[in-house]
Amino acid sequence: MFDKLANIKKRYDEISTEISDPKVFSDNNRYKTLMKEQSSIEETVNKYDAYVKLDSELNDTKEMIELADDKEMLELFKEEEKVLSQQIEELTEELKALLIPKDPNDEKNAVLEIRAGTGGDEAALFGGDLLRMYTRFTEREGYKMEYLSSNYTEKGGVKEVVINISGKGVYGDLKFESGVHRVQRVPETESSGRIHTSAATVAVLPEAEDVDIVISPNDIRIDVYRSSGNGGQSVNTTDSAVRITHDPTGLVVTCQDEKSQLKNKDKAMKILKARLYDLEKSIKDAEYSENRKAQVGSGDRSERIRTYNFPQGRVTDHRINLTLYKLDAFIDGDIQEMIDALKINEKQAALTDK
Repeated sequence: MFDKLANIKKRYDEISTEISDPKVFSDNNRYKTLMKEQSSIEETVNKYDAYVKLDSELNDTKEMIELADDKEMLELFKEEEKVLSQQIEELTEELKALLIPKDPNDEKNAVLEIRAGTGGDEAALFGGDLLRMYTRFTEREGYKMEYLSSNYTEKGGVKEVVINISGKGVYGDLKFESGVHRVQRVPETESSGRIHTSAATVAVLPEAEDVDIVISPNDIRIDVYRSSGNGGQSVNTTDSAVRITHDPTGLVVTCQDEKSQLKNKDKAMKILKARLYDLEKSIKDAEYSENRKAQVGSGDRSERIRTYNFPQGRVTDHRINLTLYKLDAFIDGDIQEMIDALKINEKQAALTDK
């Protein structure tokens, strides 16, 4: 671990030297890239520097303990050793967490879906409560929200709603919300005061990005041949027609509209890129749907990740066994404490796996 930290520190120093070079400063793209890389490791380097300093102080203190011949001074040095050892232990855990690879999707915008599950009208009304909860959270954090589709019941409940939430780190905050949310409360229509249990499903996915199509020359075969059919004077007297075959996918595009072989090639490449884009998007959409299906499950109450118990004023996340007794505030969007606990749990699990 410490070899890796030393290398990160070395890289940080290299970047610091490079960005001070006037040639690099004048290259805007290069300068931005270096600054972004430096910023991404700055916290790790600062904590590593702090660790090195504490470790040096601890070694000095241990030497003083060996040399001390005064009982009172010996006790002071031992107390200092205890404090420094504790600080180093805490800093070591923080450094371990910083070395865990980050989810590249965490900084992306998010697409959040809410659907009524088991429980009829009450499930739809609870879906509306969840929508309000995420709307209020979005407002608290300064994120932006855009409705993509929505379907409500006559009583104002949510059958299904899909929203796009944009802002720095949105997906990293909300990804833990995916799953079945269960509610336990007495519906307004329940005359006997009996508690009902219903559920709504939530799926949170990173916003899909535009697919950039880069075609490698090694992946295509270009054949030229003489145009056929009507096309005007000289169109079929030269090898101006172009056929491009994309070997990885088997897609074939031909173009012979123009008299110029070069123009036909350019048109064929545009068509090929458009078809590859459509193919990539279809694959991405299929993966998106499969991911959403895995997150949402069937909507059955037994697949719950969290329970909202209104009679007891509590919300419990079953994945980390955390219960908060502030249900009203939670439904009003005050969910950051739960999110932070889930993030810590994710880091701890990653450390255990390592």
